[in-house]
Amino acid sequence: MSSTSSRDSFHSRLGFVLAAAGAAIGLGNIWGFPTQAANNGGGAFLVVYLIVTVLLALPALYAEVYIGNQAQTNPVSALAKACGERFSKLGHCAGIIGIIGAVMMLSFYTIVAGWMLAHALAAIFEIIGLQQISVWLSNSSTLRNLLFTPIFIILSAGIVFQGVHSGIERWSARLMPLLLVMMLGLIIYMLQQDGAQEGLALYLIPDFSQITKPSLIISAMGQAFFSLAIGVGAMMAYGSYIPKGKGVGKLVLSITALDTFIAFIAGLLIIPALFVAQHNGQTVFSDGNLVGGGQLIFSILPTLFSAMGTIGLVVSFIFFMLLSIAALTSTISTTEVPVAYLIEDKRLSRKQATCLTSGIVFIASMLVIIFFEPLFELVIQLLTTILQPLMSLFYFIVVGWLWQRGNKLTNLAELNKKRTLKLLGFYLRFICPVLLMIVFVNIAF
Repeated sequence: MSSTSSRDSFHSRLGFVLAAAGAAIGLGNIWGFPTQAANNGGGAFLVVYLIVTVLLALPALYAEVYIGNQAQTNPVSALAKACGERFSKLGHCAGIIGIIGAVMMLSFYTIVAGWMLAHALAAIFEIIGLQQISVWLSNSSTLRNLLFTPIFIILSAGIVFQGVHSGIERWSARLMPLLLVMMLGLIIYMLQQDGAQEGLALYLIPDFSQITKPSLIISAMGQAFFSLAIGVGAMMAYGSYIPKGKGVGKLVLSITALDTFIAFIAGLLIIPALFVAQHNGQTVFSDGNLVGGGQLIFSILPTLFSAMGTIGLVVSFIFFMLLSIAALTSTISTTEVPVAYLIEDKRLSRKQATCLTSGIVFIASMLVIIFFEPLFELVIQLLTTILQPLMSLFYFIVVGWLWQRGNKLTNLAELNKKRTLKLLGFYLRFICPVLLMIVFVNIAF
């Protein structure tokens, strides 16, 4: 294994926060969160989401980053090391499962990212008058998937190949501010449209009578947990690239705050946009739920943008490019998980590790495309409702019970008070596993 001194690393706290936030901020935040909010009472969902983010998602993220930071190595070796000699094989196996989860995530995420890029280009081709190409890009097909999925695999590989500082940190520092500026610009534009204020009221004025609904609470807990990209080792890998004990708690707070902020302002964009579409005569809701669920983004919004004329097509291009950037910041972090393992444990060069990982992801994504109907939803279901919750539960057990006689949180330099450490230790050891089990049992069964 490479020594710590020879490992690549993030060169600044801001670089780490932007890269880690980029890993967390993806299609789940910008589309998944607003969709869940629209289906679950708007403002009531937002209130519960914020509460459970603090109670569950934040500690889960801390546990993952902490393990990587203390071990200063890839997720497989980090978990084996954290579990001690007695349970090292268990930790190693858990790390391998995390890598499998990363490949599973990339196998479908690159496909969806390809859809976003295709829709962005469709707007451009419609603007320049090439209507036939625009229509082809807008409609789902196996050929379109076969062409656009490899584009994202290659883009991710190109950035990861450049290394942690030169690739991931540098590109995250470029892409994340661009994502934020584009989103704020779209929000300002959308809120000026007729019908937007009704959506804004639904989103920002909570109906407190809905807050105690079990389905709303479970949806909010699941969304808060999954939106931070916990459970596949990406945050553990990133945590290992910052110096040991450098204020991990504060960094994790920064990541969670930025991720939650992006999810919040995504709601300010998507929910008013749905009501603008409804104002223009489109059917958006049926019996209080969104028509078409997650696929609504590819039907309602493109139609809405087209109805706005040329300016609407420009907005459509910016919107889908925004989603493409969000997807890219997530795919590069997930790609780094198997790459770090192959470099440090299998002694491959970064070029070899990146090419091998990308090749495996390419084969996996092609299989999902070819057998789309049976595999696509199944892979997503297995990853998000089974593998990720179980892996995060394992992280809590490692941090709270297995590590150096259990729960030795020695790196919290910013939390010097023993009482605070004791409370945090108790929370990670007992409360978090119980909360996570509640989420897992209710979602899975």
